[in-house]
Amino acid sequence: RDRLRSRGLGDVYKRQAKYMYEKDFSDKQEIDWLKLVTKVWNSRILILKVCGIGAVVGIIIALGTPKEYTASIFVAHEDLHKRSYSDISAWVGMTGDMNSSTAIEREALYPSLYYSIATSTPFLLRLFDTEIQRQGDSTTMPLAQYLKEHQKAPWWSSITSAPSRLLGWCLSLFKKKQTAEKTERGTESAPFWITREEAGIAGAIASRLSIEIDQKKRAITINVTMQDPQVAAIVLDTIQSLLKAYMTEYRTSKARRILEYNEKLCREAQAEYYAAQEKYTRYADVNQGLVKWTSRAELSRLRSEMDLAYSIYNQTEVLVHVAKAKVKKVAPVYTVIHPIMVPLSPSKPRKGLVIAMYILLSGAGSIGWVLFAKDFIRNIKRIGMMPGKQ
Repeated sequence: RDRLRSRGLGDVYKRQAKYMYEKDFSDKQEIDWLKLVTKVWNSRILILKVCGIGAVVGIIIALGTPKEYTASIFVAHEDLHKRSYSDISAWVGMTGDMNSSTAIEREALYPSLYYSIATSTPFLLRLFDTEIQRQGDSTTMPLAQYLKEHQKAPWWSSITSAPSRLLGWCLSLFKKKQTAEKTERGTESAPFWITREEAGIAGAIASRLSIEIDQKKRAITINVTMQDPQVAAIVLDTIQSLLKAYMTEYRTSKARRILEYNEKLCREAQAEYYAAQEKYTRYADVNQGLVKWTSRAELSRLRSEMDLAYSIYNQTEVLVHVAKAKVKKVAPVYTVIHPIMVPLSPSKPRKGLVIAMYILLSGAGSIGWVLFAKDFIRNIKRIGMMPGKQ
């Protein structure tokens, strides 16, 4: 009994000690939070001043950033991997292959690859010569010239880019100019060569292009951002047309090759039929009125050759019509849900968001200074001023 009582008293003491420790810890935590709030409140004037400075900086940044406009197009695309061709039953009947009425096609270019296609260097180089026209200006110019000569930059970019420009100028004094830069793009001597200037323009176009894929809705949203709203709409229309032509070329390439082959067979069969027809008619005209069995046999043989040539010619014509129908059927179908419109309001910069971001960053930085950085620096100074550390 004494042992049980001593154990019970020990458990009670442990619970009381644990309760007192947790209470002291919570009190300390509450006191710490009160100290932190008090520090912030006592330094509120400093924090408000820093937030005011951040607001001024945000206003300068927002007003100094050039306006940009985003043009968009919303397109629903066809996503079929298995197609049934009921209109090629004639070809199936001639070949005798009953399983060929259903053609299974595996796509190599999925919609998720559209952005990679649109931002590839060959695709971007095709956009360089796109004729654009700025809003309120009747002058037309290539897109590459517009990006080189008519792009506005923030006023502080000249200051921030000064060191890199100075470094590049210094390196150019010691570096020989490459003779390959004189080679024109697309020549036979250097078919894969582009200059640094062209690479920079291609990168600028790629940075202003975005493609969003919605797999559930099977829809594509293409966005182009430019500093001129009309230029954004023109470039977007060109990109959409080139992308559609690219996908049509890919989808119909195999069917067009089959069509070309069938047309070749049809031309050959037609020539053979006309030749057999000419032989038959000429022999029939010469031997008209003769009753020799040899003449009749030869005439029958020539007629059989003509009929056979006509039958082959007729079959190849059917194949040509079937191949033409297949080319039309495999061509991709794009349904434009939201057409291209010239944007009316700028999409960048969002002035309110920029100002709010700079105010929040300034407030967070000033609070961090008051709570942590200020005491940390003060403690370092005290340790440095101690006699033993001198």
